[in-house]
Amino acid sequence: MLDLRPPANRVSRKAVLYWTARAALGWLAPLAGELVWLLFGGGTALVIALIVTGVLAAAHLVVMPQWRYRVHRWETTPQVVYTQSGWFNQERRIAPVSRIQTVDTERGPLERLFGLANLTVTTASARGPVHVHGLDLDTTQRLAAELAARTQAVAGDAT
Repeated sequence: MLDLRPPANRVSRKAVLYWTARAALGWLAPLAGELVWLLFGGGTALVIALIVTGVLAAAHLVVMPQWRYRVHRWETTPQVVYTQSGWFNQERRIAPVSRIQTVDTERGPLERLFGLANLTVTTASARGPVHVHGLDLDTTQRLAAELAARTQAVAGDAT
């Protein structure tokens, strides 16, 4: 039986910078829009909206990446892949190795810039795949190879 403690491994510390950069890019559009509107004659209400947006953006950029880093964890054993993720709604997923169908890695342009990658473990489950986001590239490649080897060592078709 698996001990339902938090998984042992944290994601890469570089994920904090990645999540911060990604969130900052998301805040650029509303801030730029408000600034342009302000330049073309926005009033006092728009200045207040710009200040509020700036404060919310700053709070999000400071709190969210650290919070995610403290929550997001992963672990593998010879029997299972175990993850914990979430922001407000936190979720723990346990996928038996015997149910793994595919193991995939994925890296977007921003993840490549930070040396990160994501692991997706697809299982024979209606709940969907298990994801581990924010791993360093070497860990992701090693983990994918290990899980693929473990999957091949288990008899059956993972259904």
